[in-house]
Amino acid sequence: MDALNCFHCGEPVTTGRQFETLIDNVPQPMCCPGCQAVSAAIIEAGLTNYYKYRTEPGSKQTALVPEALNAFSAFDLKEVQQDFVHQDKQSASTSLTIDGITCAACAWLIEHKLQHIDGINKIAVNTTTERAQVSWDPEKIKLSEILAQISRIGYQAAPYQVDDEEIQSKKNSRKFLLRLGLAGFATMQVMMFALALYSDYFTDLDVEFRDYFRWVSMIFAAPVVFYSAQPFYFSALRAMLSGRLNMDVSVSIAICGAYIASCIATVSGQGEVYFESVSMFTFFLLLGRYFEQNARQKASISSNNLHKLIPLTANLLDDEGNQTEVPAKRLKVGDLIMVKPGEVIAADGDIVEGMSSVNEAMLTGEQMPVTKNLNSQVYAGTINVDHPIKVHVTATGQDQLVAEIIRLQEAASNNKPKVALYVDTISNYFTWTILVVAALTYLVWKHYWPEDAFWVTLSVLVATCPCALALATPTAVTCATGLFTRLGVVARRPGVFEKLPKVDQVVFDKTGTLTCGSLTLRETQRFTQDESLEVLAIAAAMESQSIHPIAKAFTPYYQTGYRLSESQYVAGEGVIASVNDTRYFLGSAVFIRGNTQLSDIKGDHSVYLADKTRLLAGFTLSDTVREDAKATLYTLKEMGFATCIASGDTSEHVEQVAAEVGIDTLHKGLKPIDKLKLINLLRDQGKQVVMFGDGVNDAPVLAGANLSVAMGSGADIAKNSADLILLGDQLSRFPQAVRIAKLTEQIIRQNLIWALGYNLLIIPLAVTGHVLPYIAAIGMSASSLIVVANSLRLLKVRL
Repeated sequence: MDALNCFHCGEPVTTGRQFETLIDNVPQPMCCPGCQAVSAAIIEAGLTNYYKYRTEPGSKQTALVPEALNAFSAFDLKEVQQDFVHQDKQSASTSLTIDGITCAACAWLIEHKLQHIDGINKIAVNTTTERAQVSWDPEKIKLSEILAQISRIGYQAAPYQVDDEEIQSKKNSRKFLLRLGLAGFATMQVMMFALALYSDYFTDLDVEFRDYFRWVSMIFAAPVVFYSAQPFYFSALRAMLSGRLNMDVSVSIAICGAYIASCIATVSGQGEVYFESVSMFTFFLLLGRYFEQNARQKASISSNNLHKLIPLTANLLDDEGNQTEVPAKRLKVGDLIMVKPGEVIAADGDIVEGMSSVNEAMLTGEQMPVTKNLNSQVYAGTINVDHPIKVHVTATGQDQLVAEIIRLQEAASNNKPKVALYVDTISNYFTWTILVVAALTYLVWKHYWPEDAFWVTLSVLVATCPCALALATPTAVTCATGLFTRLGVVARRPGVFEKLPKVDQVVFDKTGTLTCGSLTLRETQRFTQDESLEVLAIAAAMESQSIHPIAKAFTPYYQTGYRLSESQYVAGEGVIASVNDTRYFLGSAVFIRGNTQLSDIKGDHSVYLADKTRLLAGFTLSDTVREDAKATLYTLKEMGFATCIASGDTSEHVEQVAAEVGIDTLHKGLKPIDKLKLINLLRDQGKQVVMFGDGVNDAPVLAGANLSVAMGSGADIAKNSADLILLGDQLSRFPQAVRIAKLTEQIIRQNLIWALGYNLLIIPLAVTGHVLPYIAAIGMSASSLIVVANSLRLLKVRL
């Protein structure tokens, strides 16, 4: 008999079949109660794919017993977390799918309950996508504890995974359609009986027939009240248990109050019944919410599409060069994969053999393939076009560039403009106000027109709803963020959609923004007669630890015999370092004068090399202007922007670039502090300044502008400090981003005007009895739907 091994950890099983877990309908042996409990928790959490794609067995769980586990404990396992948790130095972050979110009040409740818990750094809930971004300190709190806290306030949360999200979404849609269909069927039946009761054709009905129709109407309305309307009750109950009110409280009071009063009237045989009103406005409320959910799913679909671009399989190469097709999730850092022409790259990595061109449209929005040579970086989800390449995997899972972009996109969707914060505050008090108005309405009508008091109060409760007000901003921001993703623009900081429409002054750094940033050495002039001195090798050694574009120009001249020590980088000026125990200075003419005994600097070179007493060499660097720079500057001027260059370069190249792209105002030879002074001066003049720069090296300067923009590439995105990052090499994305931001601002304004206008109009009409309950339900649903549909217009913008 073959020896059994534990399906979870791989250890020998010595207890026979005492401990088993059903995985994919097959009972699998476990070595101990701990492994059985952990594997059961993994399956119950819906993480069956862990066992399909894991690259090594799980850790042995002898210390665990079933009692020590809760429903979320599987999410704390490192081998499980690698699929959805991004680890930083001192924090972890993930995106959670939250079931049960019905309105902005739900998001507010979750945020305010969790943000004060020790160990949770940040939580932001997006009502539109029904997802939350959570960052926490693993040393202080576990992911399972965060999920348990969310569960305690009535919501079910789990790490966001695309396939599981789609399955759950379809399941929820089917359940919602069943509630809606049942409400629709019951409404038709109850309306037939209502016709019999209230139509002039049946005025002489006997009391027995009238009571019969009422009892049948009560029976048909019961499933609507007790099943179809459940989402409203659960949402209202969660809110009240947490000490606050939301829009569903007034709806629940209206439905339950009307049904109970109608039941009392039916049993006693006295008074009016409202079964048709209850059924009808429940149906219309559900219909409106169903359309609203579909619209919200459409608004959030772009981030899901990014996930789906990563292939399911990859061609793994072993040490002997043999090729095996494996699930892409099994890849790990250090693996070697083969990518054939037409295939999608399965993981981030470096090309170690071959050259090709790669379509990076999913990252940058640019359809033209990018040439990739030996040691070039390639990214998961991009398409190899020309020739086969071998790629050394450098990042997988949540560490890949596409995962970073998705995190930034979700963070941008969760960022609330100031107007949204004001609206949230108004919405919080709105429900209280409506309840007070409804109570006063009932008292007044009961005193003067008692027969109509009840249905008028129902109309007030249902018609006046802050839902449209709460949806006005987040739906528009989510759609605009999706549009930014298609455009190849990533918003990293809050307030981008507010600031972009207001900027009127653009300040460009030269290198890497107006130019491609691929500096090459055009000319070297020696000022020393010492032929043994390898000036290029010395300069290359001094720049070997820098990532600045100037440093990359010297990389081809690096020689191993030149040892670097005691290097000191002065931002925007130069570098001081010892090479083979001799002190050298490399930088601009101003930098050389300030740090050496030299005062007479010859020539007009970009960079100079000197020791303490001698000027050794001058280097002239050249860079090519971006293809679309001139057209972009022309577009910006047409849009009313003032433009200028602020560069640290002292050479004539600054004037050449300015003339070529059409910029009249330029400032050259500026240190970072000088650039900051320039920006502050422009701001003092009343300008709203946007600064284009190097998001890695110009952080203090970018921080001084109203808005900062950087050209992003690859791994630099994660450490870029700019507010807005343009992926790829297209400057023209910026004017397009400004247009989108202006359109977003316009749509938010329209949404708020509509939502506020609707409520201001409907309140007096409902209070004075001019709105029937089912009309109130249609109006409330329509107001929310109009706001969402208006926001969806953003997705139809042609880029």
